[in-house]
Amino acid sequence: MSFISAATAIIDLDALCSNYRLLADKAAPAEASAVVKANAYGLGATMVAKTLAEREGCRWFFVATIAEGIEVRSVLPDAHIGVFYGANHAEDAAAIAEHGLIPVLNSLEQVSVWREHAATLGKSHKAIVQVDTGMTRAGMSLEDAAQLAQDASLLAGIEVAYFMSHLACAEMLHHPLNAKQAARFKQLEALFPNAKFSFSNSSGIFLGKGFHKDLVRPGMALYGLNPTPDERNPMRVVVTVQAPVLQQRILTEDECVGYGATFKASKGARLAVVGIGYADGLLRSLSNRGKAYINGYTVPIAGIVSMDLTVLDVSSVPEGVIKDGDMAELIGTHLEADKVAETAGTIGYELFTSITSRVKRVYK
Repeated sequence: MSFISAATAIIDLDALCSNYRLLADKAAPAEASAVVKANAYGLGATMVAKTLAEREGCRWFFVATIAEGIEVRSVLPDAHIGVFYGANHAEDAAAIAEHGLIPVLNSLEQVSVWREHAATLGKSHKAIVQVDTGMTRAGMSLEDAAQLAQDASLLAGIEVAYFMSHLACAEMLHHPLNAKQAARFKQLEALFPNAKFSFSNSSGIFLGKGFHKDLVRPGMALYGLNPTPDERNPMRVVVTVQAPVLQQRILTEDECVGYGATFKASKGARLAVVGIGYADGLLRSLSNRGKAYINGYTVPIAGIVSMDLTVLDVSSVPEGVIKDGDMAELIGTHLEADKVAETAGTIGYELFTSITSRVKRVYK
């Protein structure tokens, strides 16, 4: 059943594909994968993955958890699906193998788990090995990687598809850590001269050919966020979040608006109540700071964003322009996600992944 009076996230699949093509062309001859973890950053992992596979020929996808990998596998029986969390236990390894997933092995311990599972089945298994070059998060050390290079038995039964690392500051073109990580990555390449490698995330693709290697792993840029924040966003808008006007009112005297009475509205002010709140993913930190776009006008959020409702001050909009049921844009072409996130004191990643299941996804 479809409901009209509901907050909606419109996902532009043509824009998604256009963004993938731009990134793939820029990274060529490296292959372009798609990172679809966290439900494709809130956009819907199965729809995003299926679209990129069928329309753009994307063959590699990355998720964070085994459960996410199983979900993508349900619509893409033949794709390569990497699981960033890897295999920590025999149970993990069994589930990964059962569904044909590819673990990203982040430690010698995970290598051991995957090697032992391969031995029980008597056949080799694919994996990706992650080496930390400066992110200081997941991944084994270069010293651990050297052990793998020196002792072939440690990788017995493991077919390494790629050695990978992750960039920490790729969105900052001149950050010294980029060069430091690149130098460490060259050490990794020297350890495994016949292997394939993956280094670049979305922003890393824009650092130049030296960062592309054999496989790039774009995520946020696919979904329209800016991989080059100091420059114009080269990506098309993919996500538009909008919510219906449920009620309008004209104040007959000075009043305060919302919880905590933080917004003072004068007599004669016109307000529009829209059906979206922090339970839908509209961040509460946009209270008294954020904006909405409706019927050609940008208007401020008045007062505190509550769980289900948000009030807009539409006093600047000519009377009669807004009708109950009209949709107000909170993120989209007129309110760029990165700028909305900046206003909220966060990043576009959190903005998108905060969109809850109550928001209806509409694909066009």
